[in-house]
Amino acid sequence: MKIIIIGAGPAGLTAGASLVEKGHQVIILEKDDNYVGGISRTVKYKGFRFDIGGHRFFSKSAEITDWWHNRLPNDFIKVRRLSRIYYRGKFFDYPLKAFNALFNLGIWTSFLCVLSYLKVKLRPIPEERSFQDWVSNRFGKKLFSIFFKTYTEKVWGRPCDQISADWAAQRIKGLSLVSAVQHALFPQKTKKGEVVKTLIEEFQYPRLGPGMMWEKTRDDILASERRVEMGTAVKKIEHDGMRVIAVETEDGRRWEGDSFIVSMPLQETVRALAPAVPPEALAAASRLEYRDFLTVALMVRRENVFPDNWIYIHDPGVKLGRIQNFNNWSRALTPEAGVTCLGLEYFCFEGDEMWNASDEMLIDLGKRELRQLGLVSTADEIFDGCVVRMPKAYPVYGPNYADDVALIQRELEKLSNLQVIGRNGMHRYNNMDHSMMTALLAARNVEGARFDLWQVNTDAEYHEEKQIRTHK
Repeated sequence: MKIIIIGAGPAGLTAGASLVEKGHQVIILEKDDNYVGGISRTVKYKGFRFDIGGHRFFSKSAEITDWWHNRLPNDFIKVRRLSRIYYRGKFFDYPLKAFNALFNLGIWTSFLCVLSYLKVKLRPIPEERSFQDWVSNRFGKKLFSIFFKTYTEKVWGRPCDQISADWAAQRIKGLSLVSAVQHALFPQKTKKGEVVKTLIEEFQYPRLGPGMMWEKTRDDILASERRVEMGTAVKKIEHDGMRVIAVETEDGRRWEGDSFIVSMPLQETVRALAPAVPPEALAAASRLEYRDFLTVALMVRRENVFPDNWIYIHDPGVKLGRIQNFNNWSRALTPEAGVTCLGLEYFCFEGDEMWNASDEMLIDLGKRELRQLGLVSTADEIFDGCVVRMPKAYPVYGPNYADDVALIQRELEKLSNLQVIGRNGMHRYNNMDHSMMTALLAARNVEGARFDLWQVNTDAEYHEEKQIRTHK
């Protein structure tokens, strides 16, 4: 069988590798000229390697964990997680440690936080429509305003009451003030797979970054005499109303196949369909939004700038959202001793002032804000830097996104040989392992299984096949 896969991110490459192992003819079309792995790529610059965001390798699925280790059997290291929140000139441990938070906030503010928490327990918000509602019900409005509001609004570029509660439920499910304090005070004895994602204290990581995984997967596919076509962007998906016939790329080539697996942004998929879908589906696609971001990588002539893997910047006085310290992910990412590579993350929209700023302006901004935060003493410590822009990094969970996605889903299901997978492909803020699981199940569907990929999410025990509903 001939399968056309659009996108060489974690989902597309996982589907491709699985189908190659089953003996199918696979062609993967990737619009990027150089990198595979999507947002999970590892960028190389003058011997330095750095992530676009930092990617922990942790999964509740034994199948996914085995897949990683079978692909890179000798290249994983264990990394101890340390991350903190910078707020009002102080560093707060994250996840919460009660005495650290009490000391930094002060007795009066801590008292107000507890009072706010008790108030919401007595009179919770009855219907959790927004991120703000969801978090306030679990932490109280005072702690929400301190530890969630500023950073979340930096990430999404909108007020917290305009972000769906689905995002909070997916990303920090199972975490509350009580569970966070319990974790801080008492050792947690949990059964395998029951750890709250936010509280994970150790994870695995490829020694040369996550791109190492996807470069190896690409190379394995190529070694099997299958194709990964770089710099090949899809502009049209031809169909007859029941099946997809072929896709056309911007270079004018036409790619026919028996089955099509798509991981490019859902909005682009809908717009590429020819003939066009009904106006209501096009309108739903037009309402889907994406948050873009850029990384300013700065090379600092100092060995230990700070001990964390990453720091969340809740200070509203800087534009910076998060800082990665790649030395503390893997020392192999930095080519020389006595030097640290920091990844400064700025969230923006493609085409806005931040996105369009020159690399020189962004590097200067990063230097100024590091000094403002007290993380470097002088700009002279920073001897080099570069900027990487990542469009459509995060699908936005706007207030009515779920209705729009459901409408599109119903339209796509009319095409029996088309499947959408992955984070952007399904407009779901999946982790890498969940994106991979949608790909593995899509590959099984090509061979006759009937898994409902839309049931794969962070709430599902998706590694147990019997718990994934099949199409009826």
